[in-house]
Amino acid sequence: MISPEQFEKEIDLIIENAIREDVGDGDHSSLACIPKSAKGKAKLLVKDQGLIAGVKFAEKVFHHVDPELSIDLKIRDGQRISKGDIAFYVEGSSQSILKAERLVLNAMQRMSAIATKTATFVEKLEGTGTKILDTRKTTPGIRALEKWAVKIGGGENHRFALYDMVMLKDNHIDFAGGITRAIDKTKEYLSNKDLDLKIIVEARNMNEIREILKSDGIYRILIDNFNYEDTRKAVDLINGKCLTESSGGITLETARSYAECGVDYISSGALTHSVYNLDLSLKAV
Repeated sequence: MISPEQFEKEIDLIIENAIREDVGDGDHSSLACIPKSAKGKAKLLVKDQGLIAGVKFAEKVFHHVDPELSIDLKIRDGQRISKGDIAFYVEGSSQSILKAERLVLNAMQRMSAIATKTATFVEKLEGTGTKILDTRKTTPGIRALEKWAVKIGGGENHRFALYDMVMLKDNHIDFAGGITRAIDKTKEYLSNKDLDLKIIVEARNMNEIREILKSDGIYRILIDNFNYEDTRKAVDLINGKCLTESSGGITLETARSYAECGVDYISSGALTHSVYNLDLSLKAV
C-alpha cells in the first residue's frame, strides 16, 4: 500500500478538488443573505443506523474551509450509530459551515455505508482467519475515502492503485503470452526499474495454479471464480507456498463458505461499488 504521507496527500487533493467543484467563485446563497460576521452552530444528525465513518475527514474539511471552526466530537469513526444520535457539533462562521456542509455530508454518508457493509463481512468471517479486502472498483476521484472507510469497517485494503503492487490478471497473462512469460517479464522489469513491488497472479483453473507455483517470489495467488470444492483443492495445492485470495462474485451469503476453504483473503468489489448511502444531516442548532 501507499505510505501514510501519500495517503494524506490524496485526502488533501480530494478536499481541494471537491471545494473547487462545489464552491467555485463563491457560495452566493450564503453570501447573499448571511453577514460575514455571523456565527452559528450546527449538529451532525444521524437518521439511519450502521457504522459511522468520515468523522475525521469532516474535521479536515471544516478546518480546510475555515481553521477557526470548532468541532465537538460526540461519536468517533467506527462506532455504531442509531437514528437520533449526534455525531458532532461544529461552531463558528455560519458562512464557513454552509460552505463545507455538502462535502462533509456526501463523504460521510458514503463512507458510513461502506464501513457498515464492510463490518457485516467482517462479522460473517469471524473465527475463520480470513480477511476481507476491497478492490480498485471505487468511485473515480475519491478512492482514498472509500478505502479509508473499508479500514474503519474492519476490512483490509488491497493495492491502492496500479503503481503500488503488481497484479497479473487474465488479460495481462494472455497479452504477455502465458503465465510463466508474464511472471518472468515482470521480475525482469522490476529488477531493471529497481522497484520493490509484491506480485499477485490470477489463476483461472488448477493447471494455472500449478504453473504459477513453478515460479518463486509470488506474494499471492488470486483464485478467481472457483467453486468451493476447487477452492479447497487449490488451497491444498498451494500449501502455504504463498498467500491465497478468493474473488469473483463472492457475496455476503457465500463469503463464509469460501473462507472455510482456507483462503487467507476474500476480495469484494461490492464493498465500494454497491452501497446505499447512510442518511445523515447537518442541522443548525
